[in-house]
Amino acid sequence: MTWIRERTAAVLAGSAIGDALGGAAEGFSPDKIKERYGGRITGIVPPYHLDWQTARPVSPYHKGDGHITDDTLMTQALIRVYAERRDHIDAFAVAELLVPLLQTEIRWIPELERESILLQRIFLAEKWLVTRLQYGHIDPREAGVGNVVNCGAAMYMAPVGIVNAGNPRAAYTEAIDIAGAHQSSYGREAAGVFAAAVAASVAVGATVDSVIDAALRVARDGTAAAIRAVVDAARALPADADDDAIGAALRAAIRPFDTVGDAYREPLMDARVPSRTKSIEELPVALGFLVAYEGAFLPTVLGAVNYGRDSDSIASMAGSVAAGLGGREAIPTDMLDTIAAASRVDFDEYAALLSDVAEDIMAKDVERAEADVRRVAVLREA
Repeated sequence: MTWIRERTAAVLAGSAIGDALGGAAEGFSPDKIKERYGGRITGIVPPYHLDWQTARPVSPYHKGDGHITDDTLMTQALIRVYAERRDHIDAFAVAELLVPLLQTEIRWIPELERESILLQRIFLAEKWLVTRLQYGHIDPREAGVGNVVNCGAAMYMAPVGIVNAGNPRAAYTEAIDIAGAHQSSYGREAAGVFAAAVAASVAVGATVDSVIDAALRVARDGTAAAIRAVVDAARALPADADDDAIGAALRAAIRPFDTVGDAYREPLMDARVPSRTKSIEELPVALGFLVAYEGAFLPTVLGAVNYGRDSDSIASMAGSVAAGLGGREAIPTDMLDTIAAASRVDFDEYAALLSDVAEDIMAKDVERAEADVRRVAVLREA
C-alpha cells in the first residue's frame, strides 16, 4: 500500500468516525450529553432522543447508532466529482458535476433509513448550491455570497487536502476556489484552512505543530485569530487538565469569534452573517482538541464529540487531521466496521477511488511543474 493510499484511507475513516459519533451529540451541551448517556460518550451510542422519528429538532433523522451524516455524504460526493474530472477542480466543477450529483444520484441515506437523493438530506445552507447554481444561474465563483455563513463548505473539504498532499498552500487555494460556489466570508475561509490542515497532516514527517503552523500560514482575519486563540488556550492547559476542563477552555477561547452564541439552538441575531473578525466555531475548536490531546486519534475525536454543539462537524474535522497524522494504525477498526455496516457504506471503495485520483493529479502536477521550469529557463536565457 502506497503512502497516499494508506493516508487517504485513514483521513476518510477518521472523518467518518468523528461524524458518526458526533451525530448523536449534535446540538446539545456537554452537561446534557452526560445526562442522557450517563457520562461522556466513549463510542457509538443510540440517538439522543429514543423517539427520534418525531422528536424535535432532530426529526426525522436517525442520528447515532453508527450513522454517518451529511458531512460524510458530502465528502463522498466531492470524491466522485474528483473521480469524474481526474484533475484539480474549481467552482465551475461544483456547478457542472456536484450539483447534478446532489439531484440525481440515488443512494442509501443512513439518517433517513432509505434510499434517496442527497438533496433530500442536506441542510438549507447546502441546498443553496442547487438554488443558486441550478436555478439562479449565478457565476459559480460568486454563488456562495448571500448564503448563511457556516461550516457547510468546510465540512467536506478533506479530499482537497488529499489531492494536494504535502502542499497546504495549494490545498488552501483550491478549496477557496471550490468553496466560492457555496460559501463566503469566514465560511469560505474555513474551507481553505481545513483543506490546508489535511494536506499538512498527510505530509511525510508531519506533526501536530506542523499542521497548526501550516493552518496559520494561510489563515486570514478572524479565522486566523480564532485558531491562534484556541490553540494558545490548548497549549496553556495544565498537564493534569481533565476532559471537561479542556472542552471548557476551548469554548472560552472561541467565544469572542463565534457568532452563534452560547445557546446553540437559539442563535444570536448576528449569527452566521459575513464578518472580517469572526470565525466558524468548528475548525478552530477541532484544531484545539488536536493540540490538547497531542494528536492522539480517539481522545481527540471523543473530546470533540463530548463538546456538543456542532459536534459531528467538529469531530469529523478533528478526526480527519488526527488520522492524517496517525495513519491507519490509529483507526479503531472495530468501530469503523460497525459504522460501515450501520451506514451501509464501503469506505475502502472511496479511499481507493480518491487515492487513485490523487496519484493521477500528482503525476499531472509533476508534468506541469517541469513545463514551468522549462518556461522560466527559456525566458531567463532569452
